[in-house]
Amino acid sequence: MDAPLGSQLAVAGATLQVVVTRKHVRNVNARLRGDTLLVSAPLRMPQPELDRAVVELARRLVRRLRARAVNGEVDLAAVARRVAARVPSPPAVGEVRFSTSQRARWGSCSARSGTIQLNAALAHMPAWVLEAVLAHELAHFFHRDHGPEFRALLRRVCPESERARAFLHGVSWTAGRWRSLPVSEREQLGTMAPDEEP
Repeated sequence: MDAPLGSQLAVAGATLQVVVTRKHVRNVNARLRGDTLLVSAPLRMPQPELDRAVVELARRLVRRLRARAVNGEVDLAAVARRVAARVPSPPAVGEVRFSTSQRARWGSCSARSGTIQLNAALAHMPAWVLEAVLAHELAHFFHRDHGPEFRALLRRVCPESERARAFLHGVSWTAGRWRSLPVSEREQLGTMAPDEEP
């Protein structure tokens, strides 16, 4: 049965109106038009299977839109070139972009293609943190592991790297426990002055 016009789905921070049309198609297809998710689905697909597919497609489409938006907010290529210029033999940097699908890492790179992908959350962090993650990925162009040579190059390129690492550990720790914190403590964290020393 088709989802009634106006049914809503909250996914990846967006609330979408979902319109499902059953058709003679083999696969579930979806596209976003504004805040409306238009879905075409096979006639005989079981509803629970369709529901799972709609949520996954919606999540993917919303993340893709968010990635486009965040990549338009910061000139990452310029930041990467500025950081790369600090490397003794600056590497050739290709595409640099924010990713909304990276979950386990702050960044990743391919030295062969010169491509760097960064977790989109970095776009909202202080510039020195973004630069430190870029420096980390650029250091991987020369050293694949995190050995002494890697660390020495990273410190040379970005003296703030240890400070940024600590900052990102704090962000990760807080994000992982945010929902379990009592509301009063969440409110306290939201009103802390960011420049105060502990």
